[in-house]
Amino acid sequence: MLTVYGIKSCSTCRKARKFLTGKHIEHRFHDIREDGLDIQTLERWASRVKWEILLNKQSLTWRKIPEVDRANMNRNRAFAAMIDHPTLVKRPILESDEFIAVGFSEKRFSEYLSKIIRR
Repeated sequence: MLTVYGIKSCSTCRKARKFLTGKHIEHRFHDIREDGLDIQTLERWASRVKWEILLNKQSLTWRKIPEVDRANMNRNRAFAAMIDHPTLVKRPILESDEFIAVGFSEKRFSEYLSKIIRR
C-alpha cells in the first residue's frame, strides 16, 4: 500500500493526493500533524534517504529556529525538532516498499509509480 505522509492544509500535499487520485492509484494519507510522527518513522525514512532531505528548510518554522541552532543542526536534533514541529518535515513523503519520494513532482511521482505498475 502506498502511503502519503503530509499535512491536510499543505497545498503541495493536496496536489500530490489529487495527482494520485487522478491516476487511480490507491493510497492512504497519514497526516503527520494530526496522526502523529514518531522516531521509528523518521529512522525508516532516513535509512532510505539522507536525513537532510527530510528537513524542510523552506518552512516558516525553520526560519523561527534561532540561527545558532540551525547552524548546529544534526540528525538527532533535526528528528527531535520534526517530532515537535511536523511542519519541519519536507512534504509530502510518498512511501511504498519499492521507493520513497520526498517532495512532490509529477514527473518523479510518475517515474516511481511506473515501477509499481510494472510489477
